[in-house]
Amino acid sequence: MRCFLSCREGAAASEMALLLPLALLLMFTAFEAGHYMYQDHQVFKGLRDGARFAARHSFDDINCRNGSAYIDSALVGEVKNLVRTGQISGGNARVTGWADGDIAVSVTCPSATEAETGIYETSEPAPQVNISTSFNYDSLFNGLGVITNSASLGGAQQATVMGF
Repeated sequence: MRCFLSCREGAAASEMALLLPLALLLMFTAFEAGHYMYQDHQVFKGLRDGARFAARHSFDDINCRNGSAYIDSALVGEVKNLVRTGQISGGNARVTGWADGDIAVSVTCPSATEAETGIYETSEPAPQVNISTSFNYDSLFNGLGVITNSASLGGAQQATVMGF
């Protein structure tokens, strides 16, 4: 019995067997967290690009004339596609599972006091383009690395129309 208790030939294998599940969990969690952060960055990058693109359109396409917000419907389609794919038409989605229906584009008009204090003419106050999105995250390992498909990605971006 003394010979059996003092034998250390299988110690490394048993330690590896005990640590391997924890090491794999940590590895998959790190990969999943990195993938989530990359996807989140792509979403914010798309929202920022879309708001900047919309803000550089003329006041004929986006305006606050007659006290109501207006945005051209063709421009809304282009903005949604640019946000999602990085291109005005066509292209593949930056993030898996991100659809045009997940993106909302709206326009808000400044109040009378805001229009008088801004840098734009008071006869036609500059509208603000608002773009937002929210959709389910497509997990890299389907929950093996802690973050599951129940997590969501989303964000919002605003830009004042410059009327070029």
